[in-house]
Amino acid sequence: MMKRQLLTACALPAFVLALAMPAHAQEATPVTPSPVQEGATTQDEAPPELDAGGEIVITAQGRAQLLTDVPVAVSAISSESLQLSGANDIRQLNQLAPSLLVSSTGSEANGSARIRGIGTVGDNPGLESSVAVFIDGVYRSRSGIGLNELGEIDRVEVLRGPQGTLFGRNASAGLINIISKQPDFNGFSGNAEATYGNYDFWRFQGALNVPLGETLAGRIDGVYVKRDGFYYDPTNDVDVNDRDRYFIRAQLRFEPSSDFSVRLIGDYTKRNESCCGATYVDSSVNPFVGNLNNPAPTLPGGLAQGNNIINVIRDLGQPLDRVNNAGYDRTLSVSPGRSYEGETEDKGVSAQIDWSFGNATLTSVTAYREYFSGQGSDTDYSTVDILYREGDNNSSRQFKTFSQELRLQGEAFAGKLDWLVGAYYADEDLNVTDNLRFGSQYGRFATCRLISGTALAGFYAPGSAGCISPTGRAVLSGVVPGVPSPFGPAGPAIVAGLDRLDGVNDRGSTLDRYFQNSRNYAFFTHNIIHITDKLDLTLGLRYTNERKRFSATFGNDNVACPAQQAALAPFLSNAGLAAIAGGLIGLTCQGNSTAELNGVSINDERNEDEFTGTAVLSYKPTDDLLLYGSFSRGYKAGGFNLDRSALKSPILPFAAVGGAQALVGGLQFDQELVDAYEIGAKYSSGPFVLTAAAFRQEFSNFQLNTFNGTVFLVATVNACKTDLGGDDRDLSPTTGACNPDDVTYGLTSQGIELEAAINPVRDVNMNLGFTYADTRYRDNLVGSANGLPLDPALRVLPGQQLSNAPEIVVTSSFAWTPEIGSSGLSGLFYIDGRLTDDFNTGSDLFPQKAQDSFFLMNARVGLRGPDQRWGIEVWAQNLTNHDYAQVAFNSPFQAGATAAPFVDPQYPGGRQIFSQFLAEPRTYGITLRGRF
Repeated sequence: MMKRQLLTACALPAFVLALAMPAHAQEATPVTPSPVQEGATTQDEAPPELDAGGEIVITAQGRAQLLTDVPVAVSAISSESLQLSGANDIRQLNQLAPSLLVSSTGSEANGSARIRGIGTVGDNPGLESSVAVFIDGVYRSRSGIGLNELGEIDRVEVLRGPQGTLFGRNASAGLINIISKQPDFNGFSGNAEATYGNYDFWRFQGALNVPLGETLAGRIDGVYVKRDGFYYDPTNDVDVNDRDRYFIRAQLRFEPSSDFSVRLIGDYTKRNESCCGATYVDSSVNPFVGNLNNPAPTLPGGLAQGNNIINVIRDLGQPLDRVNNAGYDRTLSVSPGRSYEGETEDKGVSAQIDWSFGNATLTSVTAYREYFSGQGSDTDYSTVDILYREGDNNSSRQFKTFSQELRLQGEAFAGKLDWLVGAYYADEDLNVTDNLRFGSQYGRFATCRLISGTALAGFYAPGSAGCISPTGRAVLSGVVPGVPSPFGPAGPAIVAGLDRLDGVNDRGSTLDRYFQNSRNYAFFTHNIIHITDKLDLTLGLRYTNERKRFSATFGNDNVACPAQQAALAPFLSNAGLAAIAGGLIGLTCQGNSTAELNGVSINDERNEDEFTGTAVLSYKPTDDLLLYGSFSRGYKAGGFNLDRSALKSPILPFAAVGGAQALVGGLQFDQELVDAYEIGAKYSSGPFVLTAAAFRQEFSNFQLNTFNGTVFLVATVNACKTDLGGDDRDLSPTTGACNPDDVTYGLTSQGIELEAAINPVRDVNMNLGFTYADTRYRDNLVGSANGLPLDPALRVLPGQQLSNAPEIVVTSSFAWTPEIGSSGLSGLFYIDGRLTDDFNTGSDLFPQKAQDSFFLMNARVGLRGPDQRWGIEVWAQNLTNHDYAQVAFNSPFQAGATAAPFVDPQYPGGRQIFSQFLAEPRTYGITLRGRF
């Protein structure tokens, strides 16, 4: 299958080209820039231009250089290419950049970008992004913030590999740099477009450019989008994953002379949308599900033929066909009254000043931004009301960020040295609130989960208090003459514990508040030494100082938790009672949801110093060919896990372990480091451009965020130089430790990248991209730089390919814009494709989360007026309507019982069941464009 799809991806543009060629059997005209070309800028600067010889001029290293002179692995995607592919946010760049993968999960604020298979799961805002996002030279705090409308864009640049020298913020895996259209002085102008598509999709976009004199110009861009949701919630009769958003950006450009310019930008985005629904993964989607989604025919004896958790959710109201016959149906399971409604607001201002004096240029970029995203959710993704977050904006994240960057660049020694020095400062406040609560059926769900999977299953009665039948209650209490309680004298206490758990309904967080202030500053230099006319040495160095202050205050009304701990903790030391007592306490206090934390505050601080940099040796044997080799060291800051569940296990009370403040150090995680090696070549001659790179990246303290079905885990993955004897693959949380002196990097990303662009005849452009990335964990893994054992939930990781890291990705595009006679009209035919190899979508790599390889295709056909003053286009995205999952995950709290020990390799999660966030289905529509 993969081989056939690979041939399809590669042959698609070639086949279309063959059809187009007869109409243009003529000499190729001078080359024009392809929609996707190699090159980038470090900040907002003029778009790539052609010099007198037809070569593309870019500024990837802060200087104006020819494309073939820049020894950097980077691709620039033009505004035309973005328009043709229908890309309106960074997620849709997947079709155009083979080394990039962008996906989103529980909310669009959780969007995650990956380059060469490396990225950060976005569910925890305490983790910064491995792939940084810059818009008009300003760092966006998390990559999910880039999942917004962007207005008219000049180009988007994808820089591959660690970026630790030139840009304002460090990035360990890569960087996405977005440059918007800026005001110009060439007269009053504007453009507008209107789109209508299926799912009642409406999109309006416009821009107006106004010269305000010879030295001042203004521009305003606006976008409005509305669309029905891709999912349907029949319980509450609403669509989910809809669109209702608008965006506006206003700019001023002041340029009194060629040596001095100022660009002011203000933008505002508002979204009121319901996101993000999920459906169950069944065996038709993934055969590794097996019988997980089938009810057990008998309890407890039928656990091998089914799953007791399915019996429980079925008996409490979950439609069974949405569990074991879900397929890719987009009908959601939602509890009555629960909602995915959310609100997002993103706004900011920035000022960029460029001043050339003498032989130097000073650039200043000053910015202030605010971002807020609040989202409700039916957090268990079932009809049973187990967990929820109210859509009242009390489950939210808010960033307030000030940043200042200065760069000074010039030449010395008669042009032998191109030097650049700079400094960066940022101060960011992050406020996170959480209102996660147990639902109105949680108590009954939890007791039924416990009863149905144990020897007590004969007393299973979901309609009775504590999920135990009247007979069972009498037997367990020891009040049936001649029938002793299986728990002996503790029987009444165990029954009381069941009743206590049964009453945990609509309890949990009243409001948890997390606050983090991040202050960082950096000094950097980037210098190109021209050893000869053909040989250059580039040296860059950066020093970064990071300080983070953390505090949290909890609000919680789950009074059953401390009561349960007080009543049942004495039984934890009794071998015959420890399991049932621990189970009752754990389910009552899950995630450290306890009234013991009500009003409790904690705080902590961490400081980091890090040197990063790069060294590149580049050689041009001919004017058309560049060869280079490089080493770079990248860095991503450590931080705090903004999740109370990470403080400790829920079994013992906080008082028994010294209080919450004594545990706060356990929320810290270390900075991520990478050493990267790369060799590459770039060839450009006439209408043909080819780039190639081979790379190897070694990551230490890889920051991994994983949901284990109950809580989120944050580990910093490393490897041990000594053999752990398989202890990193077992079920024990205590085995597999490593001497800290033997800890080394824990994963590698290595492979090759090829990109080609050809303009064979007039009005025809074709692009091909290929990435092979072997991105995998090493063997003998540990969970920290100190050699702590790997969490058992991650025991599948050693030696395996990372999640969301396909080994092979192929992209291709073909654009043909033929003139139609001498009328001035022109046609448009565009098609692009992306082939993605098999990959696993879950951080723990359970086989039930695997995604088969697939091929996506977009297409656009249209007619354009003279000078493209108007146009009409018919388009489709995901043309073949291919169903696939962005991310699969453990369905919260929905794990059945197993016969101990449970070691079937098909089910590393035991009898856990799974849910998935589906990708968008086929969309199609018509677009009208006009400009003046």
